[in-house]
Amino acid sequence: MSTPAASTRFPRRTLALAVTFSALALATLTGCGGTSATGAGPGTAARPAAAPDRVEPLAPAPLPALPVTAASADGRQVTVTAADRIVPLSGSLNEIVQTLGLGPQVVARDITATFEQAAQLPVVTRGHDVSAESVLSLRPTLVLAETTSGPAEAIRQIRDAGVPLLVVAPAKSLDDVPKRIETIAAALGVKDAGARLNERTAERIAAARKAIPASTASGKKPRVAFLYLRGTASVYLLGGSDSGAASLLEAAGAVDTGKESGLGKDFTPITSEALAAAAPDAVLVMSKGLESVGGTDGLVKIPGVAQTPAGMDRRVVTVDDGVLLNYGPRTDQVLSSLISQLYGKTA
Repeated sequence: MSTPAASTRFPRRTLALAVTFSALALATLTGCGGTSATGAGPGTAARPAAAPDRVEPLAPAPLPALPVTAASADGRQVTVTAADRIVPLSGSLNEIVQTLGLGPQVVARDITATFEQAAQLPVVTRGHDVSAESVLSLRPTLVLAETTSGPAEAIRQIRDAGVPLLVVAPAKSLDDVPKRIETIAAALGVKDAGARLNERTAERIAAARKAIPASTASGKKPRVAFLYLRGTASVYLLGGSDSGAASLLEAAGAVDTGKESGLGKDFTPITSEALAAAAPDAVLVMSKGLESVGGTDGLVKIPGVAQTPAGMDRRVVTVDDGVLLNYGPRTDQVLSSLISQLYGKTA
C-alpha cells in the first residue's frame, strides 16, 4: 500500500481494491498529501501541534563510492555507476535518499513527496502513474522504484533507455525500516551513512516508545481500527493484518482491531458488522481521508462508525498521509503522534 503516504504503495493497491469492489461504487482515488484534518469534534483525541513537514538530513553529506551492483526486488542485478541525478518514484524512497544527505542529487519527485526539501522538485507522475517521458527528460543516472510503481510499460521504457532502475521491497512493519534504509544506502554507495541513519532512527523510535504509559503493558490496551477513507470517491475501507498499520499500532501499545478480528488481507469494505466485531476504542485515519468525509462529523455518519465505542466518544487519531505508512527515518514522529493522541500526553 505509501502514501501510503504513504507508504505510496497505498493508493495503487487501494485502486486495485476499487476495481475489485466495483459493486460498492469504489472509484479512482485522488493523490495523497499531508493536510490537516477538519471538523474534529469535542471528543476527538487530543492532537499535538504538527511538526514541520521536513526531513532531517545527515551531516556531513556522504560521498558515494561507486560503482556498486545491487539486487533489485524484481530479481534483477542493477549496476549503479553514478548517483548525481536520482529520481525516487515514491515519497518514502525520496525521504530516505534526502535523509541520507543526498538531497542535492535528487532531481524529481512523485506526488506523494510533499515534505519541504522535495516540494519544489518537478513531478514525474500523473496521478500515481509514472510518466516515463517525464523521468527520461531529466536525464537520471538512477531511478528508485517500489514494487507497486507502474505502469509496467513505463518501468520497461525507462530500463530500455539504459537507465539503472532499482526496485525496492515494500515496507509493512517496523522491522522493514532498517532493511529499506540499508538497501538504498548500499545502492547509492553510502553504506556508512546508512548505518548511521539506522542507528539514529532506532534510537529515536526507542525514545518515542518510552512515552507509552507503564500501565498499558499490564492493563487494557487501546483498541484501534485503521480506516482508509476517500469520501470524494466513495472509498471506505477497514484495514486488516496486511494494511501496514498493525506494526505501528502495536509499537504504540495498542491493538489493531482489524488484525485481531481476523481480517487477513490489507483492506475490506467497511460494514456495520465488521465494525461491531472490531469494537474499536479509537479509529486511526489519514488526515486527508478525514478531511474528505467532512471531518469527525462526517466520519461518524459512515454506517457502523457511530455505534462503536470510538464513534460514540468521537475518538479519532490522525496522521498525515505523506508519512503514516512510510516506515522510514520519520517513523519515530509517527509513533510519537500516535502515542500522544492515544494517551493524551506529549511524547
